[in-house]
Amino acid sequence: MPFRCAVLDDFQNVATTVADWSVPGHELDVVPFTEHFGDEDELAVALADFDCVVTLRERVPFPASLLDRLPRLRLLIASGLRNSVIDYAAAKANGVTVCGTQSSSTPPVELTWALLLGLARGLVRESTALREGGPWQSTVGADLHGRRLGLLGLGKIGSAVARVGLAFGMEVSAWSQNLTQERAAEAGVRRAPSKEALLRESDFVSVHLALSDRTRGLVGPSELALLKPTAYLVNTSRAAIVDQEALLAALREGRIAGAGVDVFDVEPLPADHPMRTAPRLLATPHLGYVSRANYERYYGQAVEDIRAYLSGAPVRLLG
Repeated sequence: MPFRCAVLDDFQNVATTVADWSVPGHELDVVPFTEHFGDEDELAVALADFDCVVTLRERVPFPASLLDRLPRLRLLIASGLRNSVIDYAAAKANGVTVCGTQSSSTPPVELTWALLLGLARGLVRESTALREGGPWQSTVGADLHGRRLGLLGLGKIGSAVARVGLAFGMEVSAWSQNLTQERAAEAGVRRAPSKEALLRESDFVSVHLALSDRTRGLVGPSELALLKPTAYLVNTSRAAIVDQEALLAALREGRIAGAGVDVFDVEPLPADHPMRTAPRLLATPHLGYVSRANYERYYGQAVEDIRAYLSGAPVRLLG
């Protein structure tokens, strides 16, 4: 029998074209799913006959209740080397090996700046007007040079975003609960004395924190109220770090100039989700990690994991 592998959420239908899925000595049957499964029952039915599942990021949870319904599953591969939605104990109990792949921090850095620049210069509105015969110029762009960029988080991604901001001639400050003066100085930025000070002082705020109990809801109604009415907020990290209802209210009421968002509380977004029609919002469908080089890395290393598993060699274990 072939070793059957399901690839979830292959929205662009490219998984089988960006990597060599051949496994010497084994017949591999790869089945990409280009549509997202809406619930656990659909997943259990669709994945019942697969030995292996490749899942993107943390979009699809694998709790014990699902793993218990997949008796044939032997290998679960997640893109990235960290995944909070897999029940590792249940996987082990069901004889499922869980492993991952490397992920580049470059694509989310680049998308952060695409959103920030798009907001600052009104690119979507102006491009749409040009194509549809609308007014010739209707916005006045916000300057970056000399303005303050505030970063919530100064890890690998935040530091790279900071370097671009400095290259634009921006004043860059950062804050996180564990950020030290020395670390900020190494990145060439100012350490904000508090989260509240960073929000009050910044013209652009960008979120680059991992989601945890400490960061969930970190930017809520009171924090958004600190932003200048001319300020922009960008979130390419995790939706739950920013209170979604509070952000929608701030956008609808015009209390901030705009927001750029790549992450949402529900993904893919339902057709009637308010984020689809919110004013002053530049939104993208979680494209932060979506680049050809990253996909080549994800799926190429997923195949490496499959080859290693089938040959009895070590795999990149998660959990």
